Amino acid sequence: MTATTAKTLVVDLAEAPQRADEITEAIQRAPATEPFADSILAFCADFSRRLGRASRGIPELTALAFWMRKSELMRLQEQFLLLQTRETLLVPRGTVLHIPPANVDTIFIYSWLLSLLVGNKNVIRLSTRRSPTVDLILDVMADVLADDAHADVREQTAFVRYGHQNDVTARLSARCDVRVIWGGDTTVRKIRATPLPPHATELTFPDRFSMAVIRTKAYLGLAAERRHDVAESFFNDAYWFDQAGCSSPRIVHWIGEAKTSREASADFYGRVRSVLARRNYAVDTAMGIRKMIFGYQAVLDHPVNRVETYGNELKVVELRGLDPVEGTFPGAGTFFDVTLGQLTDLAPTIRRRDQTLSHFGFGADELRALAVAVNGRGIDRMVPFGQALTFNRYWDGHDLLQSFSRRVFIEPASEEAR
Repeated sequence: MTATTAKTLVVDLAEAPQRADEITEAIQRAPATEPFADSILAFCADFSRRLGRASRGIPELTALAFWMRKSELMRLQEQFLLLQTRETLLVPRGTVLHIPPANVDTIFIYSWLLSLLVGNKNVIRLSTRRSPTVDLILDVMADVLADDAHADVREQTAFVRYGHQNDVTARLSARCDVRVIWGGDTTVRKIRATPLPPHATELTFPDRFSMAVIRTKAYLGLAAERRHDVAESFFNDAYWFDQAGCSSPRIVHWIGEAKTSREASADFYGRVRSVLARRNYAVDTAMGIRKMIFGYQAVLDHPVNRVETYGNELKVVELRGLDPVEGTFPGAGTFFDVTLGQLTDLAPTIRRRDQTLSHFGFGADELRALAVAVNGRGIDRMVPFGQALTFNRYWDGHDLLQSFSRRVFIEPASEEAR
C-alpha cells in the first residue's frame, strides 16, 4: 500500500467495495515485523513529535502525543516482555480490523497503535462523519508516512472510509485474524452478525456506564485551592467528548454523612461551574432543552430529592438513594448525585456494563475491597480523578497487549532425547 498524502491516505470504499479485497491482499503480502521492532518505535516517536507540534492546544491530541512518548513505549515493551515465559512466546496475530466509534475522535489511533506495536498489520475503518480533530490526525499521519523511513508501517496499514455497508464489512472481516468493534450495543450486534474466519478472534467494546466516588471528609478537608484542583480533574474526566466517552462519569457518589455530603456537593459543583466558565465550555440551546427534559423525566423515574441547574452546561439530579439509572443519557454535563455511608454500599448495584470508577480520597485497600465485593459483575477500571479518559493497555477487562498477540508454546526436547 502506498499512502503519501492526506488525500491518498484514506481509501473511500463507499463507491468501490471490491477494493476491500485488494487492500487486504496487499497488506497481507507486506513483510511482517516483530513486536516492538525498532522501525515501529521510530515511527511512533516521529508521529508523537509531529502530532505534539500540530495539536494546537487540543487536549485529546496533546494527551495522545504524550501517550506515545518514548518512555511510555519503552514501559509498554518491558510489560510485553514480562508476559512471556520460558515456555511461551508472544507473536502477532496477523491482520487486525478496527471499527472505532464516531463519537470519540482518538480511539482509532490508540487501538491501531497497540496492535501495531505488537507487530500486526491493520485495517482501520473511519466513519463518514468527518471531524476536524480526525482530519488533523490524518494530515499529520500522511506527512509521517510519506517518509520512506516508515515504509514498513505504510505498507502494513490501511485507513478506509465507508458507511453502514455490510458488504464492505464482510469483505474486510473475511480476511482478518482479529476484529475490534468499538461502539454502542446496536453497532456491536449488527457487526457481530457478519462472519469471521473460523480461526479469527473478536474484541467488542459496547455501551458502558461510568461513575465517580468522593470521600466527603477528604474533600471537605482540602484547602480551597486543592478543591479547585479536584474540580479541574473532574472536568477533564467528564467534559472531554461532551461526556460521551464510555469512561466519563455520569453519577457521583459521596461517601459520608448525608448533611456534610450535601455541603460538599454544593461546594464541588459550584467549583465545577467556575471551571466551565474559565474553559469557555458551552452547549447549545437544543442540548439545554434535552437536559431539561431529562431532568423532568428523572423526577418521574427515580426517587429524586431535587434537581439543580447551573446553566445549560451543568445539571445535577440528587437521588435519595441508590437506584438503577437506565435509558438514554444526554451527556454534556448531566450528573446524578447520591450519598452512601461506605464505599462497599455501592457493590450490590454494580452491573456488567459499569466500566470506570474514578475516585478521590480512597486508598488501594478500600478499592480492592470494593472489587472483591463486586466479584466480576462490573467495573473494569478504578482510576484517580483526572485519569478516567487516559487510555491504557487494560481496557474493559482486556489486556490489549495480550489480546492483540498469539501465544506460542515451546517445549524443548529432553536432555536424553537431544
